[in-house]
Amino acid sequence: MLRIKVVLLSGEPERSESLLLPQSSRIKDLRTEVQKAFQGRLVRLVTADGNLLDADKSLEAAGLRDGDVLTAILLEAKQLAATHAAFALSCCGGDQILTWGNKQFGGDNFAIQNKIRRVHKVQATKTAFAAILEDGSVITWGNQHDGGDSSKVQLRNVQQIQANCYAFAAILENGSVVAWGHPKNGGDISAVQDQLVNVQQVQATFSAFAAILANGSLVAWGNEECGGGNSAVQHQLQDVRNVQSTQTAFAAILEDGSVITWGNQRDGGDSSKVRDQLRNVDQIVATDGAFAAILRDGSVVSWGCGYFGGDSSLVQDQLRNVKRVQATRSAFAAICRDGSLVTWGQKFSGGDSSSIQNQVRNMDLPRNVGTSTFG
Repeated sequence: MLRIKVVLLSGEPERSESLLLPQSSRIKDLRTEVQKAFQGRLVRLVTADGNLLDADKSLEAAGLRDGDVLTAILLEAKQLAATHAAFALSCCGGDQILTWGNKQFGGDNFAIQNKIRRVHKVQATKTAFAAILEDGSVITWGNQHDGGDSSKVQLRNVQQIQANCYAFAAILENGSVVAWGHPKNGGDISAVQDQLVNVQQVQATFSAFAAILANGSLVAWGNEECGGGNSAVQHQLQDVRNVQSTQTAFAAILEDGSVITWGNQRDGGDSSKVRDQLRNVDQIVATDGAFAAILRDGSVVSWGCGYFGGDSSLVQDQLRNVKRVQATRSAFAAICRDGSLVTWGQKFSGGDSSSIQNQVRNMDLPRNVGTSTFG
């Protein structure tokens, strides 16, 4: 008998189960026991070395020994994705995707229903869907110009997919990237293909992509006016820790806590007016047209279009010891460590929190709720 410890990979505190199986068991038998233990649909079993286990192999052939520790990745029972006018619901253990809405926007997937097996994740452009399957392959449907047709690219061993409005970008197991969809909006990576090596993360604006590499450099492509062209700041994009985006601009946090921006100047691509303040940045949150950076001292710096929350001057003195910032499409809300709430941006998108003043008081939170509205 072999005792195998299986650890569930999730955002929750670590969960693990110790399973006892006959040495003659196969990996598919182990998978069944894991599904029972965690009450979920198993996507993958991964060894401590990062290798995926083949369901048809025996435990012995897979090299498993008594006391080994495996990581289990489970699929949620249902996943919901949306284009601009259609929905896709993955259900039945990932073996079926139900679609509804405008057929021109991906609301009809009849042509690919027989290809759906163990769906891992579904992403969407404005008119097309892409689903990663358990085996790392990808199926697509919807408007062919916006990513619904992936027949011209090789999609195997796909780990992640990022989407903008017009194209998809897939990170493969070897760290390379495959893109498809509208060529000028990120679907064509031929100009940067050789640079896309050991990619760790891909972020998207409305019509461009930016990829962080393992060495900390960054590669951008797609619509230049929306951040696809970063030649003016390319030499500064070293030791990149994270990248965020508005609809038309990118902001990259470097390891030293400074920030580099590019893309549409109005929507946050130009941070020159706050550059001296952007030091020791911990994280960045974005609306459609503005960025808000939380500094390590708990203060907040915002820039971009004032209508979208780029101007926080009316509440700046209240943005102290900020713990978290969240965004709608055109407003920000900050929770401070003393429990107070500060909001700014477009009034009808959450930039004015005056309507909940009474509830805030009833929750025994401090009363210094500030609002700044634009538009």
